[in-house]
Order: sequence, then C-alpha cells, then structure tokens
Amino acid sequence: MCGSVNIGHLEAVVHILRHLSVAGVSRVCKPIPLLPASGKVPRTDSGSKFAHVDIVCTLKGNPVWVVVSDRNPNYVIWHNGHKGKGLRLRIQQVVAAAQFSPTLKPSSIILFFSRGVTDSILKKIVDDFWAVKYKMEADFPLSIVAFLEEMEGEWINIVARSYQESVALEIKVDNFEKPARDPEWGAGESILGAAEAENPDGNVNLNYPTTFDTLISGLSPPMKGKDMASAKTREVLCGGDLINFDTTALIALVSDISNGGAEELLNVAESELRQQFKGNLPFVIAQANSELRKPILPDLGAIIWGKNGMICESVLSEFKELVAMYGGTKEKRRADQMLKWLIVVSDNPSDRMIGLPTTRKLAEKNKVIFGTGDYWHVPSLTANMAFVRAVSQTGMSLHTIEHRPRALIGN
Repeated sequence: MCGSVNIGHLEAVVHILRHLSVAGVSRVCKPIPLLPASGKVPRTDSGSKFAHVDIVCTLKGNPVWVVVSDRNPNYVIWHNGHKGKGLRLRIQQVVAAAQFSPTLKPSSIILFFSRGVTDSILKKIVDDFWAVKYKMEADFPLSIVAFLEEMEGEWINIVARSYQESVALEIKVDNFEKPARDPEWGAGESILGAAEAENPDGNVNLNYPTTFDTLISGLSPPMKGKDMASAKTREVLCGGDLINFDTTALIALVSDISNGGAEELLNVAESELRQQFKGNLPFVIAQANSELRKPILPDLGAIIWGKNGMICESVLSEFKELVAMYGGTKEKRRADQMLKWLIVVSDNPSDRMIGLPTTRKLAEKNKVIFGTGDYWHVPSLTANMAFVRAVSQTGMSLHTIEHRPRALIGN
C-alpha cells in the first residue's frame, strides 16, 4: 500500500498526522522488519524482508500502525498478479510484522484508503482480517488546505484535496489469531474510533480547580473490592477514564510550590535557599517563577478531572520514600490525601517495553513505570521527558502527557 511514494500518498499521510488524537509519532514512512512467523500467522512468501508502514503512533491512547493507500480503488487487486503484489499479501506482511515486533507491537492496524475502496475488496478485508470500520471524520475536516503556487508574481490555487470518499478500517492485532471468527465482528464500528477527542484546542478550562483539595476530589473514587487484574475491570478502565501517574506527577501535585508557597519561597534569603537546595537551587527558583506566571494545578485539573488515577507499586514505594526524606508537614499531609484517591496496581510492564534494552537513558525503573501504563493502554502523566525522548528514539510510540516539573521544598 505504500510501495511507491507520490504526492497523493504524502498528502494522505499528512492528513492522518493532522488527526487530533494522533500523538507519540515515532516513525513515518519507514519499513518494519519481517521477523520469522510462528503460530497461525502465515509466513509471507514474497521475498520481501520488510513490511511497509506509513505511521507508527498512538491514537486515542492506543499504539497503532497506519498504512495508507492513495490508489484508484478500481485498480486495487486482492491477489498477486503480473501487475504487482496483491493487497492481501501486503496486509499479511503488516500483520505478521506487528505480531512479532517486540518493541513496536501495536494494538491495532489502521488501513486508510484515501480514495475509497470497492465493496468487493472491503468485504475481503473484513472476512479475512476481521476488520471493522474506523470513523475518523469526526476528529478533523474531510479536506485539507489547498496547495498554492506562485506563477508570474501571483498566488494561485492549485488543488483542494477532499477525503469524503475515504475509508478507514481497523484490524485488532490480537484478534487476528482467533481460531474462529466472532460473529459480532465485521459489521460494527471500532470502539477505538468512537471516543471523541478531549480538549481539541489544547486550552485550559478556567473552571478547573485551583486548590489541591478540590482537585483531588475531582478524581473518580478508587475502586474497592474489585479485582483490578480481571479482564472485565481492565476493559472498563481502559476506556479513556484511567491515567497512570509517575512519581514526578505525584510530587508536582503535592509540592508546596504548586500549592501557594512559590512567592514565600522567593522571599527567603538566597544564602538560606542555597544551603537548603544546594546545586538544585536554580531549578527550584525556575519552578517557583513558572508557578507565579502560570499555576500548575488548573493545568493538571484539566487533565485528571473525572478520571481514575492509577500508580504502580514502584511509584508508590518511590513516592513514599521521597516524601519521607524531603517533604515538609504540609507536603506530607497532601501526599497522604493523594494516595487515598489512587488505584495501586502491580508492576506489570508491557512486553514491548520490556523488550527495549536497558541503558542509562532507558533505566529499568522507568521501563517498569511507563511499561505498566502501556500494559493498561493508558497515558502516563509525567515530567520525565528525557525518558520519553529516549523511548521515541527507539521507534516506539508511547502515550504520555507532559506536565511542568515541581520539587518538594520541605514545607
């Protein structure tokens, strides 16, 4: 589907990248190695060592691969022939690569036919790959801005691309190995595509809480008496209402800098501050100034309001240790309150995160924390952008939400 690159194909790729819910883009128009297949996934027999994938990213918080076709639907062939590789083999290659790619493995493959697809080809994809329709038009306009070109000193309109005939299909990677087709598949619409993008303009709602107590009261009460490990519970919580907190997020919430102490901190004598914070003083001062310019709690409230907060056991242990060592009376009180509103889950990093090599930048501790969020298919709230960048450099897409850092100041 992306064997050749042309202007129409690139336009369609850009169209997908403009999707409001596309995040964590780690690869664009790069081939994925075909690893030896096992189990029920057929070994492709084309001699190709790579599967072509246009975009590796997260979509609605789920890791996905996107494959784009800009071909005239009347010229799309299903089986191999003298005119080239058939669509069926191309999809087989992508599915095989997805199932056996330890670090890049997606939950879904999105097939985007920018010029539409014939009914006969659509039926074959649904029947052979358990594909479901994926609705994308709700998240961005069906046409893109017209291209302009300068001729003899004047700007003229060249083309306005419309995607009203486009068709998007979703293939769930894990479902491809089902021994028998689920009779409910094939006619419905994707759950992944049904959710609406939240806060599409990226603006902070001024109605969100500005105090710690009102902010945490806006979290959904933690589940009690239910088994978090059960498949049913995981399915419910992964519907967009669960956020994984790393240690930096918890500290930002309870820090006295975030809770009215920034101005008081800046009024303390520099010699006293230097004795307390030593080499970290410039960072603490920068955080206090940032807080006075733009308080962090409304930003965090816009992210977590009405959601279930989740932490893994490693975060719980590290957070308690840091608060005990560096937290003041007020910060310790907030920490105790915060933990009462959070769901604690076992350390259970995803296979693809564990598959990354452990290095100085990809520390085992962070792989466990972010990998547990990845296992639950939920975003991780973090200020640890060094780790996020290191993961992105491996080619893996990871759903994270960045917040500004804050430190414990002993108040």
